[in-house]
Amino acid sequence: MTTVNQTAPSPATEAPVEAPAVLAEISGMLRTMLDEYGLDDIEITMETRFTEDLELESIDLVTLAGSLEARYGRQVNFAEFVADLELEEIIDLTVGQLVEYVVRCVRAAGER
Repeated sequence: MTTVNQTAPSPATEAPVEAPAVLAEISGMLRTMLDEYGLDDIEITMETRFTEDLELESIDLVTLAGSLEARYGRQVNFAEFVADLELEEIIDLTVGQLVEYVVRCVRAAGER
């Protein structure tokens, strides 16, 4: 008798990952955070900046990093992503840059 070990596919590998879908998911994560501050009416686009537009602080980015890992797994390492940036680049970081990073990481993991 053959036993089949069925495991659920990782959410990140269920379907090809595309920037619009990742933007929608990250926007949802950000809206959840912003709701706590009463800022639920802010439009989030690829050009939205974390610091200037959303007024997020470092603790908020830590929370976002946890949400990203919960959704995409350890293949999306936000701390590693920002570690390669200069301070000014971190201050000017956009949602679009994060979306592109997530898409690259998920695609790279799928190619392994």
